[in-house]
Amino acid sequence: MSLKSTTRTEVNTVEMVFEVNAEEFEAAVERAYQRARKRISLPGFRKGKVSRKIAETYMGQGAFYEDAMNLLINQELPAALQEADFELVDTPQVSAEKISKEEGATFKAICITKPVVEINDYKGIKASKTVKEVTDADVDSQLNILRQRNARLVSVDDRPAQMGDEANIDFEGYFGDQAFEGGKGDSFPLRLGSGQFIPGFEDQIVGKTIGEEFEVKVTFPENYQMKEYAGKEAVFKCKLNGITVEELPEADDEFIQDTTEFETLEEYKKNTRETLEKNAVRDAEIDFDNAIMEALIAKVDVPVPNCMYEHRIDDLVRNFENMLSQQGMSLDLYLQYTGMDMNDLREQNYDRAVNEVKLRLALEKIAELENIQISEEEVDESLKDLVESSHLPLAEVKRRLPMQDYITDMRVTKALELVKENADLTEETTTEETSAEESAE
Repeated sequence: MSLKSTTRTEVNTVEMVFEVNAEEFEAAVERAYQRARKRISLPGFRKGKVSRKIAETYMGQGAFYEDAMNLLINQELPAALQEADFELVDTPQVSAEKISKEEGATFKAICITKPVVEINDYKGIKASKTVKEVTDADVDSQLNILRQRNARLVSVDDRPAQMGDEANIDFEGYFGDQAFEGGKGDSFPLRLGSGQFIPGFEDQIVGKTIGEEFEVKVTFPENYQMKEYAGKEAVFKCKLNGITVEELPEADDEFIQDTTEFETLEEYKKNTRETLEKNAVRDAEIDFDNAIMEALIAKVDVPVPNCMYEHRIDDLVRNFENMLSQQGMSLDLYLQYTGMDMNDLREQNYDRAVNEVKLRLALEKIAELENIQISEEEVDESLKDLVESSHLPLAEVKRRLPMQDYITDMRVTKALELVKENADLTEETTTEETSAEESAE
């Protein structure tokens, strides 16, 4: 094999031409014949006993050329790529340009190459690490969530309905004198103020008393999901059957003992504060990491082959499918439940794939610029948990892993740590309010 030429035809695209001489081509044709020999059957010959010369006489001179070309491509392409010295990000498209028994064969390979990335100013990236200060109000919010989880519903019959009540109602909706489909409910529990019904509906229940019959007049929103109802005025004939309210338990030691692992309210509050403080530090670290990664992604301003994004989407979809499988659900069933198809799922992952590919390119370049190396000792240490969990020898674990990719992952991780360590960091504390749900995560 000889590499004839490499020509960059587009950004990240190279046309490579390589040749095999007549002797190499003949050897490949002979191998192709030997592979096909057992399947060849001709009149007057036993199956598998047809000579190559006779087979070519009956089947044509080029009977084994296609298989020979595939053998040559599989055999010679890796060597040609190594000699050309560029890194591919997709399978090359190879075609035979010339085939001759006397002169050999010429092949053309269209190669999509890894983009050449230049990363500057990756040290000194400005980023902040803002830690939310935990207040007494934050701790009380967590306590109130616990109380609400353990609340009980109590009937109320000595006052009209109020916002926040759960009203039990009968209702039927009309357009003029005609009742419409889907507009009727009996003994329906509606939390007033929840926004569950059409805007204005719940407001008109406030002030009504148990047993009272009344009308609620509303207009369906213009963007209502059922287009035939959108923008129409409707009247609902209603009856208030009952009112219930949430009764929260007292926040005392007995309540804490019944609902948590703690003995006293003070112990619970102390632990809650510590947990919120740890979460605040964690959240600040995550925000800092995200700011650094966003800055690095923005520095990759070269064209990136779309196939790199598609391959990353393949990985993300495959990982998602594995996660679903562990939960006892198939990907097909998930798509049915969500009303999506595979194209929708891939599109949903596109932006994430773009960011992850660009971040990887940036960090690989930084690892190269900083000459980041991974020692054998570091590799062995990183594999300790896997060795223990798999009950396999270290050498066997290494044999089963794509070690080159694994080491590249370690270099990339080190590169990110280097960028973070050299960031222009501003640390501060804020008293900005955080929702109880966010704090509890």
